[in-house]
Amino acid sequence: MRVHLIPHLGQIPLDKLRTGHVRAMFTAIENRNEEIRTAKASTDPGVRATVAGVRPTGPSTRQRIRACLRKAINDALADELIVGSNPAALVKTPASRPLPVVWEDERVRRWGATGEVPGPVMVWTDTQIVRFLDYAAAHAPDLYPMWHYMAYRGPRRGEACGLRDSEVRLDRRETTINNQIATHGYTAVQKPPKSRAGTRDLMLDAETVKVLAAYRVRRAAWQLAAGSSWPDTGLFFVRPDGQPWHPNAVTQRFRRLVRKAGLPPIRLHDLRHGAATVALDAGVDIKVLAEQLGHSTTTLTRDTYQSVTKELGAVSPTVFPAILVSRFQRLGSGR
Repeated sequence: MRVHLIPHLGQIPLDKLRTGHVRAMFTAIENRNEEIRTAKASTDPGVRATVAGVRPTGPSTRQRIRACLRKAINDALADELIVGSNPAALVKTPASRPLPVVWEDERVRRWGATGEVPGPVMVWTDTQIVRFLDYAAAHAPDLYPMWHYMAYRGPRRGEACGLRDSEVRLDRRETTINNQIATHGYTAVQKPPKSRAGTRDLMLDAETVKVLAAYRVRRAAWQLAAGSSWPDTGLFFVRPDGQPWHPNAVTQRFRRLVRKAGLPPIRLHDLRHGAATVALDAGVDIKVLAEQLGHSTTTLTRDTYQSVTKELGAVSPTVFPAILVSRFQRLGSGR
């Protein structure tokens, strides 16, 4: 609303809004995107500084802009504030979703020589995941358990940060996702998962159970040292002082550690993509995987991940723990 809709459409009376106005907004957004990309590629440090921290408005954000506007106009139509059709419904926005690409050896070599990253969504191989987690265990023990959980079970960042202590049942090898920490600007807020399908159970493999059990012991030592100053957040993953993790801080620490580990870059969210592609390669049913990821339908899961399962299989055919595959299949059969 603040960055896009009000600046571009805020001066137009609601009953005067037309499809052309909406199209003009998206044209202006794309023109601004090109300006940002050009400035970032400039050889002039002063020009690059003008767009420091500024990102182009990607396809997903443009879809959300359109969805927000469409919903607002539909509400106005329902309340009979205006009559006619919804101009936002007649405008199409880019719907392409970048597919995950595996960091195969040749891609890693080229990245090392040129710094070139093949795509916006990259997936580590099982060997690279293990390298990172081993490095994290030694250099970031406070966040290593969360990253392990994300790498092998695939929750979203906010879901991992907001995982409730009462929903971690290691004796039953399961966790329940029913809370997340999201950010509004930089303000962190707790709220339910992003959709009804987001509330779900995640089964755990034996190794993840060990990692989370060891973390619970470590957290108890932190609490003992803090004494009465330890806050009662009700969360499972917390900072050494007991406070909740801010999702942005988790991302920043992840980026720094990836660089220090000398690994090819991925986003924190790509740990989720890696967990999904590895699960499919291990033979987990697409419907079961969609439920575990919190997708409302299997279409998103299939379209996003199945294109890389063959590629991933050629790189890492035995990564997924057999016990986890078994539990996936048991969940799918309703047992």
